[in-house]
Amino acid sequence: MASLPDHFDRPVHIAVIGGTGLAKIEGYTPVAALNPTTPWGNPSSPITIALHNGIPIAFLARHGLHHQLAPHEVPARANIAALRSIGVRTIIAFSAVGSLREEIKPMDFVVPDQIIDRTKGIRPFTFFEGGVVGHVGFADPFDAGLAGVVQKCADAMKGDGVVLHQGGTIICMEGPAFSTRAESHMYRSWGGSVINMSALPESKLAREAELAYQMICMATDYDCWHTTEDVDVAMVMKYMDANSKNAKHLVGAVLDELCKQENSDMVLAKHWEGSAQGAVKFMTKPEGRNPEAMKRVEYLFPGFWDN
Repeated sequence: MASLPDHFDRPVHIAVIGGTGLAKIEGYTPVAALNPTTPWGNPSSPITIALHNGIPIAFLARHGLHHQLAPHEVPARANIAALRSIGVRTIIAFSAVGSLREEIKPMDFVVPDQIIDRTKGIRPFTFFEGGVVGHVGFADPFDAGLAGVVQKCADAMKGDGVVLHQGGTIICMEGPAFSTRAESHMYRSWGGSVINMSALPESKLAREAELAYQMICMATDYDCWHTTEDVDVAMVMKYMDANSKNAKHLVGAVLDELCKQENSDMVLAKHWEGSAQGAVKFMTKPEGRNPEAMKRVEYLFPGFWDN
């Protein structure tokens, strides 16, 4: 990291946020390492910029370069704001998850389309506070267009043993301890498909920042509902190590496809453009707006208050 330039002059439209099991993307040559200072602090790790067929891709390690940040310690606002500031409009996020369904086996992939929030309110979860209010729609938390790209890539990899489940509900719990058995059974009764500790507030902040966001989940265990065996880190890492090749190949294939469409409306998230900005301007009247809060919004959306 230290030997790489700390600036990059082109906008970077595509980013990967890597979680447990995907600490870096292989096969890409890094050309810069950026560490933007946002109004919400610095991101979890420097943002590595790599070129793929001439197209820049950003990579951010959600839990830090050495996986030193617990889920509730991840500076999600700084991560999303920093990515947007360098031009990112599409995020593919990777996460290890526990399976809440018999048919979702360890090492299977899941592309969720819904979330149930079981965090406890200790994670900062919005950009719009402190004198600027915005209520952004979140009925469908993920991006259907990106989900379709992931499905297409997974279908092409079935011969390599990739199994992908399209759709499903991810339960986002607080952690860092795993669920109790009673909680695990309760989440199943709610219709939960998989469970993790990272989908929120990351996905919600991406929506506020008008970014296209899709999480790719890899099941590493059956949570604790399935047997009397407790879930532990050793179990998670065993399956993660066994399937790391497929995980990296799937993410790589998705990036290949997105790079071909770098300037498309989907990758540029044109379908989300204006959604958050309209919500903010309609809510807080000019005489009630806090100047510092306005500056923070301006960081996300330069020129926001000029119109």
